[in-house]
Amino acid sequence: LYEEAADFVTEVVGVHRATAEQVTEKVHDPLLAALLVGKATVAAERGVSLRIAPDSLLPDRLVDPRELVTVVGNLVDNALDAAAGTEDARVEVALRAEGRTVVLGVSDSGPGVPEDRRELIFTEGWTTKEPPSHGRRGLGLALVRRLAERRGGTARVATAETGGARFTVVLPDALTERSRDAEAPDAPAEGPPTTQEVPR
Repeated sequence: LYEEAADFVTEVVGVHRATAEQVTEKVHDPLLAALLVGKATVAAERGVSLRIAPDSLLPDRLVDPRELVTVVGNLVDNALDAAAGTEDARVEVALRAEGRTVVLGVSDSGPGVPEDRRELIFTEGWTTKEPPSHGRRGLGLALVRRLAERRGGTARVATAETGGARFTVVLPDALTERSRDAEAPDAPAEGPPTTQEVPR
């Protein structure tokens, strides 16, 4: 079955390459982009389609990339748990910059969050999952809100267009100021004059 195996490998590699290209085109921070490519691979193994929203665009100016990796990682993990096993299972991540503020949205095709639980789920220790043999559950969403509020931002959940949950996190001052170089990326680099420019 050599030909079938070769076709399969080519298809899988092509899918991962396309996903990586889609992510890096819209998410310019390398740490966050690597996380999303990894999560897309995990999602595919669980039968869930993970995509980046078409209007996403996040520059490489994060003050603390690890902070956003923590927030995105927790929200995507929860979304994958909710979407796995549903019909047309999918998760969508939206990331955009508004000045120095990062606005993150993660939506899924899962059952959603009832209105009377939308504040409760951000409480430390609250979970719908069985407790593990060691450690505690119910820390992820509490941590997400704590990180957002520490920056003067917010973390909320509502109903997504898919009928599942849509988490929105606003992180003020999460981006550095745009550098002068970034404002004029086409400006020629300074350096020694060329041979033609040297006065004779």
